[in-house]
Amino acid sequence: MGFTPLAGTRAPVRVWTDPYAIEPQAAKQLRNIGALPWVQGVAVMPDVHFGKGATVGSVIAMRQAVSPAAVGVDIGCGMSAVRTSLTAADLPDDLAGLRSAIEATIPVGFAQRTDPVDPRRIRGLEQAGWADFWGRFAGLDRRVAQLQTRAQRQIGTLGGGNHFIEVCLEQGGADEGRVWLMLHSGSRNIGKELAERHIAVARGLPHNADLPDRDLAVFLAGTPEMDAYRRDLFWAQEYARRNRAVMLALLCGVVREHFPQVGYDEPISCHHNYVSEESYDGVDVLVTRKGAIRAGRGDLGIIPGSMGTGSYIVRGRGNPDAYCSASHGAGRRMSRAQAKRTFSTADLAAQTAGVECRKDAGVVDEIPGAYKDITEVMAQQEDLVEVVAHLKQVVCVKG
Repeated sequence: MGFTPLAGTRAPVRVWTDPYAIEPQAAKQLRNIGALPWVQGVAVMPDVHFGKGATVGSVIAMRQAVSPAAVGVDIGCGMSAVRTSLTAADLPDDLAGLRSAIEATIPVGFAQRTDPVDPRRIRGLEQAGWADFWGRFAGLDRRVAQLQTRAQRQIGTLGGGNHFIEVCLEQGGADEGRVWLMLHSGSRNIGKELAERHIAVARGLPHNADLPDRDLAVFLAGTPEMDAYRRDLFWAQEYARRNRAVMLALLCGVVREHFPQVGYDEPISCHHNYVSEESYDGVDVLVTRKGAIRAGRGDLGIIPGSMGTGSYIVRGRGNPDAYCSASHGAGRRMSRAQAKRTFSTADLAAQTAGVECRKDAGVVDEIPGAYKDITEVMAQQEDLVEVVAHLKQVVCVKG
């Protein structure tokens, strides 16, 4: 499809959807971002929608600056997936027992573990670096010092909202019916606490006094505030990665208990709320992806739809116009409150027919109808990624 420039911005803002279809609030945000003096350029993904400060589905390249709100509060949120040797024929007709076993093994919602995870007791989990990782907690912002126990107990937990664990079947091709495991989660409460503290600090800095949106406040390179944010940011991104690794290893263990013959390929993992140091046209920039994945040439990524529509494994095309990025999912087309007003539990049951999942009022805000059409989103970014596999969930665990 290619991009369309968004008119009326200082820095180039390239849009991978119909600019006139973007909700007015989100379009205003994008213009505010494009007006910032530190911004080199912005790439807008087809799943774009309004967010706090920066738009969800935006990729922002800044010179010598970074906006913590352009990362979001769930630092390091992202996806992990692994293809198994199982096929649909190996699965029982009734998948309720498998779903219950997953929920019994991995805490969801606000739940945390009674005791922290011991990596040595989890088969298939990377063992390197855990002591150093937790040793760096003492160097984080002093205002989160009392949260270490909670952070340790939340490693290997899913959270709520749009986070999920799924068992999926590959659709079409030579591997039709192959079973995949997939999950979506981030840095839990500790990432949120760190993000909110740094966003508050940024708002109070003098160079941010006249911004069109105070939530777009930035840290500048070479300052103590930037150094502190980068330290906490990169730690939280690692927390999110390790959190998903623990859950994926535990999920593989649950499936192994039910199907001892199972084998696993190499896992795929990608952040979609994070910061990366990159270079384009000879300019070094800090790239914030808020609701977007890196899609460099050959990079494998995961783009989920909603809890009833399926997901895609993709390979990046390395498009520099998009700062080598792609969408992080379907993207919401209505708020959670609007979804609850619009849909009923009967609607949820109908839209998730054939999926073993919760179908109660507590997850109506996650109904497929509240999200954009994932097939349209994929069609709008054919120059950003190629599809490796199309998956459809048969089990979905929600927080």
